[in-house]
Amino acid sequence: MYIIIVGAGDIGAPLIEIATDGGNEVVVIERDTERAEEASAQYDCLVINDDATSKETLRDAGADRASAIISTTDQGATNIMVCLLAQELEISNIVSVVHNPEHMGLFRQIGVNTMENPQRLIAEYLYRAVERPSIVDFMRIGDQAEVFEITVEPNAPIADKTLQEANEDGLIGKETLIVAIEREGDDDPITPRGSTRVEKEDLLTVYSSKGATPDVTDIFGHTEDHD
Repeated sequence: MYIIIVGAGDIGAPLIEIATDGGNEVVVIERDTERAEEASAQYDCLVINDDATSKETLRDAGADRASAIISTTDQGATNIMVCLLAQELEISNIVSVVHNPEHMGLFRQIGVNTMENPQRLIAEYLYRAVERPSIVDFMRIGDQAEVFEITVEPNAPIADKTLQEANEDGLIGKETLIVAIEREGDDDPITPRGSTRVEKEDLLTVYSSKGATPDVTDIFGHTEDHD
């Protein structure tokens, strides 16, 4: 893909790395000269040291052939202007960081894909690492529901049971769904069925409509959440 990334700061820099490592053709627009020089020296991409809120700058960045543009600056007005100009230039996939929740409606109104307040997401992730150390990774869906990864401990009530047996024993409620199982020695994840047996040390991907609450994580042998 041909991707334009606006901003080479705390969010933009790792995004540039990921995009270039993925084999994409990347053009970066960064107004700050020092950041622009650092990005040019560090990443295999074209860096334009200019103002992205100028339509001419976006044209210079190759907007006419861009598959996507991602605006990552910490300035809401800049991100909004970049998205509006990108629409005028008919870039099909427009994505932006949104730091102020009050601006979400505006971005949605103009049809932009958004990432809301990444600093808060990072803070929530760090807090979860302390609050629920048993959770390997998680993603919130809506207000309560979560998808998370968790390892089956040797003393887990669900260990050595099939999913059907776990359901019959009342271990898995209607609000919980085991989506995938990763097992040592298997190259590919296991797609769970009723006859699938959960083994100790399995890494499970779990969906819970009420979140990763202690009563949900207890069945996998993680009782530290009660401490």
